[in-house]
Amino acid sequence: MKAILAIEDGTIFEGQSIGMAGTSTGEVVFSTAMTGYQEMLTDPSCAGQLLTLTYPLVGNYGINQEDVESGKVQVAGFIIRNLCDAPSNWRSTGTLTEYLRANSVVAMSEVDTRAITRHIRVRGVMMGAISTELAADELVETVRKAANYSEIDFVQKVSTPRPYVWPIDEDRIRRRVSLIDCGVKRNIMREMTKLGCEVTVWPCSTRAEEILERDPDGVVVSPGPGDPERLRDIAAEIRKLAEAKPLLGICLGHQLLGQAYGAKTFKLKFGHRGGNHPVKDLTSERVYITSQNHGYALDPDGLKDGPLEVSQINMNDGTVEGLRHKELPVFSIQYHPEASPGPVDSGYLFGAFFSTLGDPTD
Repeated sequence: MKAILAIEDGTIFEGQSIGMAGTSTGEVVFSTAMTGYQEMLTDPSCAGQLLTLTYPLVGNYGINQEDVESGKVQVAGFIIRNLCDAPSNWRSTGTLTEYLRANSVVAMSEVDTRAITRHIRVRGVMMGAISTELAADELVETVRKAANYSEIDFVQKVSTPRPYVWPIDEDRIRRRVSLIDCGVKRNIMREMTKLGCEVTVWPCSTRAEEILERDPDGVVVSPGPGDPERLRDIAAEIRKLAEAKPLLGICLGHQLLGQAYGAKTFKLKFGHRGGNHPVKDLTSERVYITSQNHGYALDPDGLKDGPLEVSQINMNDGTVEGLRHKELPVFSIQYHPEASPGPVDSGYLFGAFFSTLGDPTD
């Protein structure tokens, strides 16, 4: 079945459908990750996006039940160059095509993904639509009438509707952590439980007072999708938590921590998505290769003379990749220490956060 990608500037790409028949709109973005397509598909930070993979062969190791990062496929659509529908991997339980169709994802292959990537790098991210049913001119018109990505509160769409506790054996609990779910990936909870943390996951709209009533040892603010400028109310609650408990902000959580102390955010031309982004720690001067998935960044000018300072920067464009409080046990990073997919160079940060929670023998 034929499929068409239309971008809001009128650019058209044709290919073959590998998912559900129909039409889906979203922001067209690209990721440079070489593996981890199942993790990317199920990452809540990808909600509302037509995800294009630059790596040319996708599907070659199939699908399994262990690598999902949320309860469903989150992308609005999926675009790849070559599909391998005969996977070879001992963990595989099915093909990518079967998975996309079972999860009602509009997707396409046989597309020049290099051309799409170059187009976005030159023109910037734009809205687009994939369709198996509309003609090209109809699809362009559909895109132009669709709500812009920044106009939608995706965090409310992906956050848990009610609190829950991530499973951990009672005899392994060393500390209790509250996590604000703005679009959390499951590997964050997995990494925290490895350290002996019982993690209570809270809806994004939870008031700080309700969390503090449980007296957690620390707080984590998760990654998530969408424009952080829409989330000023959440940022206000995060400031209350940061001034009461040790706190770690990850990706969107990093941006919200910055907002809580006066910083503004801006949209990157084409975002940082993939597993090969170099980040420099300004104290140690060590460079880490990081997994990233975001389209916005912090403007550090709003932090001048405040209690937060920049701790890490992106080596490609100089944007802020880390913050730390000058006095309190509070810090944040713009990238993903939990990886899934990507390198695990920065996994040590979970241990650094755990060390701020106090002596587990207390």
